[in-house]
Amino acid sequence: MTRAPLLVVFLALASAGCTTRGAVAPGAGASVSAPTATGPSIGAQTLGSGDVFEVRVVGEEDLSGAYRVSSDGTVAFPFCGRVDVGGKTAPETSEALTSCLAAGYIKNPQVTVFIKERNSKKVFVFGEVSKPGTFAYEDGMNIVQAITLAEGFSKLAARNSVVVSRTVDGKEQRIKVPVDDIGMGKQANFLLQPGDIVYVPESFF
Repeated sequence: MTRAPLLVVFLALASAGCTTRGAVAPGAGASVSAPTATGPSIGAQTLGSGDVFEVRVVGEEDLSGAYRVSSDGTVAFPFCGRVDVGGKTAPETSEALTSCLAAGYIKNPQVTVFIKERNSKKVFVFGEVSKPGTFAYEDGMNIVQAITLAEGFSKLAARNSVVVSRTVDGKEQRIKVPVDDIGMGKQANFLLQPGDIVYVPESFF
């Protein structure tokens, strides 16, 4: 029986928002077999080092503009000095800047924050995919989405032997993920984390 290309299945799953987390065993080379947990909303994006966000303050053009998050998670903002924005969402950053400006600088400030560039969180996809490379991580991102960003598997890919390398507490874990089974609906999807390396080996059969 002929089955549709796995990339088509990937796109369908990605658009459906598959966000079930795969269970991760503590040892190296662990396989994923019983995903249970649910990940955070994709909309809940947080700021990190290197990210760029746009600030708009109504009636204050000198304060409006683009700001880049420094390596310590702060930005230098007029009147406020160094403001800690690392780990904050855009609305939370807006609240922090609003509170600062309202503390004796501007009466009833109206501050809006938009994330422009996401440089702090990346995932890496290598091996037997059509477009290996580095891709921006989004909260709730799963392995199907990562493979889709890499434009799917190559013809030589060992689709059920994909390995995710992840650093936890300074130690590297290698997690075997059966992506072909995920695409066929036999396994739940697997959530990635910032910094994960997805490696697709070559099939020898």
